Amino acid sequence: MLLIDHFPPTIPVTLVGHLTTRLPVESDVEPLAALITADIRRHTADGVADVAGLRSRMVGLKSWSRRQVVVVPAAPDGSPTLDRAPVAWTALEDRAAGRTNVQFVVGQEVPERDALVASLLDWAVEVAGSFARHRGLGSTQLSADAHELDTDRGLLLGAAGYDMVRTWLHMRRPVTVEEATSTPAPREGTRVRPVHRHESGLPVAQDVRTVHRMLEESFADHFNSYRESFAEFVQRLIESPDEAAWDHWWIAEIKHGDRWLPAGGLVAARMPATPTLGEGTYLEYLGVHRAARGHGIAKSLLRAATRDAAERGRTHVDLEVDADSPTGADGLYGSMGWEAYERTQSWHSFAPAHPSRLLEPPPA
Repeated sequence: MLLIDHFPPTIPVTLVGHLTTRLPVESDVEPLAALITADIRRHTADGVADVAGLRSRMVGLKSWSRRQVVVVPAAPDGSPTLDRAPVAWTALEDRAAGRTNVQFVVGQEVPERDALVASLLDWAVEVAGSFARHRGLGSTQLSADAHELDTDRGLLLGAAGYDMVRTWLHMRRPVTVEEATSTPAPREGTRVRPVHRHESGLPVAQDVRTVHRMLEESFADHFNSYRESFAEFVQRLIESPDEAAWDHWWIAEIKHGDRWLPAGGLVAARMPATPTLGEGTYLEYLGVHRAARGHGIAKSLLRAATRDAAERGRTHVDLEVDADSPTGADGLYGSMGWEAYERTQSWHSFAPAHPSRLLEPPPA
């Protein structure tokens, strides 16, 4: 029996009988990856969907923090089918208290495309409202991303009541072999080390907590900061056991009297090679504790990651930064050799919490 969402999106009336929705299954991953890749290549020529990451979000451990549907051609009786590829997908991630991430893709050739996107974004309000209720909140922020060159996506989000609130710079720095031995040491009174690991390869618990604390306290003054509890942080790590590259985690420390205290953290990951680029390192999170700013901590963490990339024979280090960062981080990155190669946007809306649908009278 096909799995159907308890409160599915409303298909536009002109598409009823032609398209319908159901929950994702394993066989949807590859065709949806192709659909996403085609969408990405409308603005990035060699862009490609991350199939492994998509599989985890659709049917793996990461799917547990999401509510999602695929849109598929309907059978003659109007019911969903398993033997035809999805033409659209949307997923809502309960990311943190007060924040819901929205993802969606709809094939360019789908009839009544704008109307279908509108119905999926209406459904996002319904789902996010239930997330807010479960968290005991009055509302939650809906957060969606768009490439700056994807004006079509921006128009669709704007029509659904989203506002473009931020621009993000995607920056890249080339790495040379010589940097494996030539990067400067940290400033006196500071140091950078990899997280300590057990013989199993897993990190020592204290260091995991330290990285979480550094990231949370570093970004507390950011415009889009939503507190992520340690339990939620750990759950995201557990959801991606093959993706958590513990040998790409660093902690910066500062001398405080006769003690070394944590002052910052950096989480990175390997970037696979593409047809035009060699293997690289991606800096996922870099945070400097607000009380430790001005001591060269960020530079030391960046140099540690650059040196590590050079030692591994990688060709570049990429990162993403808020173009309006209150700390001027983009200026720091620029001074150290990073250059912006593309821009993306954050679009926000809000969904009010709503009572359980069980409390409503059943439809006639």
